[in-house]
Amino acid sequence: MHPTSRRRALPAVLATLAATAALAVVVPLTGTVPAHAADPVVVVHSTFDDGTTQGWTARADETVAASTATAHSGTHSLAVTGRTRSWEGPTLDLLGTMTRGTRYTLSVWVRLAAGQPAGQVRLSVERRTAGTASYDQVVGDTTVTADGWVNLSGTYLLAHDVDHLTTYVESASGTASLHIDDFHLSYLPAKPIQTDIPAVRTVLADAFPIGAAIGPQQLVGNHAELLKRHFNSITPGNALKWDATQPTEGQFRFADADALVEFAVANGMAVRGHTLVWHQQTPAWVFTDPAGNPMTATPENKALLLSRLEAHIRAVVGRYGTKIGVWDVANEVIDENQADGLRRSRWFEITGLDYLRTAFRVAREVAPTATLYLNDYNTNVPAKRDKLYALVAQLRAEGVPVDGVGHQMHVNIDWPSVSETEAMLQKFVPLGVEQQITEMDVSIYRNDAESFPTPPADRLLTQAYRYRDLFALYRRYAGEITSVTLWGLADDDTWLDSFPVTRKDAPLLFDLELQAKPAYWGIVDPSRIGSPTASPTVSPTVSPTVSPTVSPTVSPTVSPTVSPTVSPTVSPTVSPSPSPSVTPTDEAPKPCRVTYTVTNQWTGGFQAEVRIVNTASGPVNGWTLRWTFADGQTVAQLWNGTVSQAGGAVTVGNASWNGTIAPNGSASFGFLGSWTGTNSRPASFTLNNAPCALG
Repeated sequence: MHPTSRRRALPAVLATLAATAALAVVVPLTGTVPAHAADPVVVVHSTFDDGTTQGWTARADETVAASTATAHSGTHSLAVTGRTRSWEGPTLDLLGTMTRGTRYTLSVWVRLAAGQPAGQVRLSVERRTAGTASYDQVVGDTTVTADGWVNLSGTYLLAHDVDHLTTYVESASGTASLHIDDFHLSYLPAKPIQTDIPAVRTVLADAFPIGAAIGPQQLVGNHAELLKRHFNSITPGNALKWDATQPTEGQFRFADADALVEFAVANGMAVRGHTLVWHQQTPAWVFTDPAGNPMTATPENKALLLSRLEAHIRAVVGRYGTKIGVWDVANEVIDENQADGLRRSRWFEITGLDYLRTAFRVAREVAPTATLYLNDYNTNVPAKRDKLYALVAQLRAEGVPVDGVGHQMHVNIDWPSVSETEAMLQKFVPLGVEQQITEMDVSIYRNDAESFPTPPADRLLTQAYRYRDLFALYRRYAGEITSVTLWGLADDDTWLDSFPVTRKDAPLLFDLELQAKPAYWGIVDPSRIGSPTASPTVSPTVSPTVSPTVSPTVSPTVSPTVSPTVSPTVSPTVSPSPSPSVTPTDEAPKPCRVTYTVTNQWTGGFQAEVRIVNTASGPVNGWTLRWTFADGQTVAQLWNGTVSQAGGAVTVGNASWNGTIAPNGSASFGFLGSWTGTNSRPASFTLNNAPCALG
């Protein structure tokens, strides 16, 4: 992941999922299909109506006190005033209240004090073990105003033994006074996992191993039992990335990675090592010179950076030896919009291709029997697929030990087609490399404007057929594919809940209660999927134009490769979003329809996908799409097209391979951009000077 991202470039927005399962959602999770038979068990309920703080205190020197100035319910709320730093806020001690291995829902209502300007607020957890603090987001940055109450609700699973545990409300920036009310901490009694259904790993035993990307939270309780029953391979989603293993030069942390690897070894599972080199989740010190300044492309800096890379790989790969048989040596190195196809990462800017040559050489020296992979997203897109092919061919011709190609496969219920996916696999057969599906999940959403409080039954069935068809393809290519890995274990912990927008997704085989979904039967026994319903059981609601996401500091994967990581993370990998099933409402028919989707956003930057649908009766032969940014956004990098920009006016032309759009056909492109203040969507588009409908 990514994503831990990305999305995909996977900006992996799943930073906090490295240690916990924190799912950021803005609607309660109760009632998710299938409905749980038991009611939630409420552990803590803070109303402040007795005129006290009910155990809530200040994190620093701010003031917290019961107040009658406003209340979400009852007569009181908790007022927080005198804040001087953004991380200050109300905090509640949960040590001894939360149990390791139980997934809790945390919910709190927040509003800013009267007269305060709108701001971004989030709900977090602080835990400490042996004096070392870790900070996990339960709900990411959410817009809160002084005009009304906003609910922050998310789930959290404590996966570690701790000697300090608190939850707290903080702001992304600023020190506005605020109120909180009606805090709930609750959990649903866990259902046992199903033991009377076939194990996925057994069903696929004649084809390839089946894996899941996991974190420490999947090593306890029912999650561990589900993992052991159905999977025979794992990928540490974040625990082996650079920021997790060597946050400070020369100081390594392996506790989480050790736990995951040892669990796999004890249960006869293979391990995919992810990842040694990536343009995200790499600490800033890696790219600073001895004086602490950002590196420039000098011979001295190149030598220093490559020496750091070599030392890191020798330490990480060397620690695990033969316990890890496959490594994603390098992740997301392709930018198909560049003439040479290479991502202009800090690695490439300072060392050129030598960072890849060094990484694979050193990994081979330290782990001579391991299989070494280049891993990337959107490899089903012809332009990206071909650039990856060219790079792998070049490196192998030079003697660089690239043994395999990883296809992330962060997809949705409509995209990509089976034929596009088969073309992806066929492309690399002549190279004689292994291929693996490394980060697969199938979003139930067709675009970023959709949001369901619970997964509609028809979407889950469509998802099941997508899993059926893609796994049928994988099995036909079992001679080429040596492993398939899903980016997550169950829907209760997926990076797609916060990427590309905050909403509850359901992309995996098992639901929030770890019970088998139709998607599971799509792989195990398609005859048991069932019949799709005629229409969704729940009408979609529209998400905010842009949902705030966590800055890509740590990946899905949670990167997807958040990777991603934000994935992912967080990847962190992003799939182009097909046009939504929305009928244009323009008064006059338009010859085209455009879907503009912000797939990821972080401080100062964003990623977007644009899809053009030809709604005219004849083909489009060569196209130019124009729009105007109203808020000063700029396009920094674009793929699957050519771009020019003058002020806010953007002009995108077709690439050589997508210039013809048949009637009812479509063309898509994506880009990375920058923004400050506001990132509103364009109000209108023209295709070859004709206005388009917005879809």
